[in-house]
Amino acid sequence: MDRTAGGALLLSLDAVVIDTETTGLDPRKARVIELAGVRLSAGKPVAGESFRQLLRPAGQSIPAETTRIHGIDDAMVDGSPLFADVWPGFRSFLGQAPVIGHAVGFDLAVLKRECDLAGLPWIRPRTLDTRQLAQIAAPELAGYSLDELAAWLGVDVVDRHSALGDAITAARVFVALVPKLRDHGIRTIAEAERACLALTSVLDDEARAGWIQAVEAPERADAERTLKRFDSYAYRHRNRDIMRMPPVFVASDISVHDVLARLASERTSALYVAPNAASGDVKAAEAGIVTERDVLRAIARFGAAALELPVRQIMSQPLAAVSADAFVYRAIGRMNRLKTRHLGVVDETGGVIGALSARDLLRLRAGEAISLGDEIDDAADAHALAVAWAKLPRVAESLMAEGLSGRDIAEVISHELGALTGQAAVIAERIMREDGRGEPPCPYALLVLGSAGRGESLLALDQDNALIFAQGEPEGEEDRWFAAFGTHVADILHEVGVPYCRGGVMAKNAPWRGSVATWQDRIDKWIMRSRPADLLSVDIFFDLRAVHGDGSLAVAVRRAAFAAAKGQTAFAKLLVEDIRIPASLKLLGGFRTVAGRIDLKAAGLFGLVAAARALAIRYHVMERRTPSRLAAVKTLVKVSASDLDALADAQGVFLDLIVSQQIEDIAHGIPPSNAVAVKRLPPRDRDRLRGALRAVTIIDELIRDLLFAD
Repeated sequence: MDRTAGGALLLSLDAVVIDTETTGLDPRKARVIELAGVRLSAGKPVAGESFRQLLRPAGQSIPAETTRIHGIDDAMVDGSPLFADVWPGFRSFLGQAPVIGHAVGFDLAVLKRECDLAGLPWIRPRTLDTRQLAQIAAPELAGYSLDELAAWLGVDVVDRHSALGDAITAARVFVALVPKLRDHGIRTIAEAERACLALTSVLDDEARAGWIQAVEAPERADAERTLKRFDSYAYRHRNRDIMRMPPVFVASDISVHDVLARLASERTSALYVAPNAASGDVKAAEAGIVTERDVLRAIARFGAAALELPVRQIMSQPLAAVSADAFVYRAIGRMNRLKTRHLGVVDETGGVIGALSARDLLRLRAGEAISLGDEIDDAADAHALAVAWAKLPRVAESLMAEGLSGRDIAEVISHELGALTGQAAVIAERIMREDGRGEPPCPYALLVLGSAGRGESLLALDQDNALIFAQGEPEGEEDRWFAAFGTHVADILHEVGVPYCRGGVMAKNAPWRGSVATWQDRIDKWIMRSRPADLLSVDIFFDLRAVHGDGSLAVAVRRAAFAAAKGQTAFAKLLVEDIRIPASLKLLGGFRTVAGRIDLKAAGLFGLVAAARALAIRYHVMERRTPSRLAAVKTLVKVSASDLDALADAQGVFLDLIVSQQIEDIAHGIPPSNAVAVKRLPPRDRDRLRGALRAVTIIDELIRDLLFAD
């Protein structure tokens, strides 16, 4: 994985923290006499991964005043190698990783001078300076020396004024700074670079002192990066597209002999096993699997007697499974991690509806980004989740380079956001147990709402989640457990890089969690509201998708919500009452922009999505994706098909342009948003944007006609 690009999270950064000791403080004259570095992997120092070397400054003595600081004198370096002999090994230690240091501009300057003196090529690494980062995180501090920062952050100082000791201390300071930078909205390496470049007076002082500028502009630092191409089939197709169905089940009490006969007759290498195999409704959690290899191992162990054993004694359980709606890359990653050749395919209730084998996937190849999904599923804590999640912008960039549409990329992002939320729940459950709160008091489902539920999320993310649990009253015992649980989920997601929802749509907040009965009561009250202001954020509930727990609870509540809202024209109308599509085009076709950009969510995407959702609620269309909702309405109501088709096309254009801009902004250290720089668009995309903006101008009139159509 590439964790050196601009979108890489500081929390999971691969880097080397360096320090030098020199003969003096003037980088135009000083020589390096000690060189050291320590490695960070996924944002954490790696024990034993360090470099330290004393150097002999040819033709120069070490002044006594500097010896008093670092304790290195001429006798200590006598017999040590020259810089030219050590530098190739140190360059190899650095590799392509970003370099971090305290006042690292000084270190860069002396290292460049040594390379120049030795006739060695100087290749400037990507760098971050803990001193500058601390000035961003805490501008009120009286001083920013390494000692002062260590004291402020509670970091232990190691062997001060030795290159290795100072590198270790700087590494600890960097790790401690990361959450403080996050509080300032700085999460990625490019965002940190951009923030450092705003410290103009600091940069001027360092330049006057002869230091090399500690950070470069993110766009320059990323200028040489190239994309590895990979087969994108696995990101275009879902498991349901290639699974074999129906899955072949056998009862758990049949003999291994009968299993062999069934394997031969079905011409398959695996059978699924369940106590209630004949029922046709088998959950993955209660199912198992038996393969040809399991049979061979049993015969090798028990001989002929193995053929009389019940299959439950040799099967593997529980059944490893993937969602039917997940993309194929998820199945590839799951097989790789579990070292298995077979997976069940499940619907949103957890029922097994199909089978996948390694043979089905042989034709599918992809690059290392394929592991994104399963790294999320395998993460044991927030830090591991962040390491996996940091891949997402890179994956999106690669998929766009492969020619996938913004809509396709949005579906990948949405599925992984759902997986991330689900794994945050797994971690939160563990935290609850460790805190003495025990297991969940009843079955529950954790949901994602809005764009994540629809499969339309992009890279400017925040949290929209909710909880349904089987029973319990508001503020009752169950509710209190799930309130604490929801808080852990929200905190984990925020730490990983999915910020708290500014509108409070999170399961930790009382309006967004409740029992099945509580949700049904809420839904009934929503239907009776008479003011749009009373229904803020309610509409995104109808996009809900379960990502963890008992999916049948979510299915039941969603069906009940749509049933209650069916035909409720006044309710659907209230959901779109306050939507206004601004005039984004000038009279002659020019764009109305702010600072050269146009916010495409405000300009049409939000209204388009809300209109499609309101129509789906009005006409009991259970589809989640916006294009599917529009297509379904087209078959139910007499309306100009071209108008609805134009809206679906407009959404595709908006998603294409937004995701492209977000990828570019992330690389440059600009927080992703929905605002697109119009001047950067090629003429073809400008024409597509004009057409999309014209298409959404009819939404007000169209929604009014369709909501009241017979």
